[in-house]
Amino acid sequence: MLKVISVAVSLCLFVFAGVLHAEETVKVFVLAGQSNMEGKAPNALLEHQATDDKTKEHFAHLRKEDEWIVRDDVFIKYGNRHGGLTIGYGSPNRTGVELEFGTVMGDHFEEPVLLIKTCWGGHSLFKLFRSPSAGLPSEEKLQEELTKAQEKVKKNNDKNNKSDPLPTMDDIKEPYGSSYRNMLAEVKNVQENYEELFPKLKGKKLEIAGFVWFQGWNDQYGAQDEYASNMQHFINDVRKDLDAPEMPFVIGVMGQNGSKPAKGAMLTIQEAQLSMEKIPEFKENVKAVRTDELVDKAAEELYPHWRQRFEEWQKTGGDFAYHYMGSAIWFNRIGRAMGEAMLQLKAG
Repeated sequence: MLKVISVAVSLCLFVFAGVLHAEETVKVFVLAGQSNMEGKAPNALLEHQATDDKTKEHFAHLRKEDEWIVRDDVFIKYGNRHGGLTIGYGSPNRTGVELEFGTVMGDHFEEPVLLIKTCWGGHSLFKLFRSPSAGLPSEEKLQEELTKAQEKVKKNNDKNNKSDPLPTMDDIKEPYGSSYRNMLAEVKNVQENYEELFPKLKGKKLEIAGFVWFQGWNDQYGAQDEYASNMQHFINDVRKDLDAPEMPFVIGVMGQNGSKPAKGAMLTIQEAQLSMEKIPEFKENVKAVRTDELVDKAAEELYPHWRQRFEEWQKTGGDFAYHYMGSAIWFNRIGRAMGEAMLQLKAG
């Protein structure tokens, strides 16, 4: 009898310890990239489609009593904004993939979830997001960049009768990796100040649980052939610098081509992103999500005529093709697919 009681007490303590651990841990996901990670679906579009009979089913799980849910178990920090996850954490007055990604994470984990968004429009992996182990480009490429920069200043000086100093090689090298460093600095800032930013998380321990990457557009312009190498360096470096060697890594594959096959530089980058999950060291911990297959066909069909049918367009999309037409449905589908991919990686 005593033995049975002892076993029962041990089991209770084990379960209690597990619950306590769950309560004390916060699952942290870093979301990084360029403008499409910022998020370009207008909030006004979400408001309309969430109440339109033709589209409201896509948003019903994100609303309660005709209002957008503000999660009290999923928190987000993006730029100078922070709070419970809801719409509006994209570019100003817009929403991105974080809404559905965070919803998937929050619905899955018993622990609180914290999203840290670190993204800037127009930043390439080749230059600004370039990670340390990728090194600098070749001297030939740097010299070519320096020559162009100097010629630009010379022309401006001649045209405007100015005498601005010419750029130096140090000036050319300095921006490389700046967004990568800023990304790490933002993560560190949140790690150091999360209890003040999110009082509900006070006393809990942060755990880096995953990384989501959504980027690629700017690398089409001359850097596409180097993308695969730079991406591999980036994954290894960010895991090292975040002290998370097995951190699950999800890549949102470029998909602005939608229903049409990608060509040229876009196809090269797509293939590079898809190839990451085939690298032996990444097979179990990196997953690439095709975004073109998730296209909002209603927005795609209307997009070529959006200027002539503007009122209709405002109820369907809200941006240019390189921003996935600002489609709330497309961005939400991508976010959910990213979340599901993350859970597959977490499940092993």
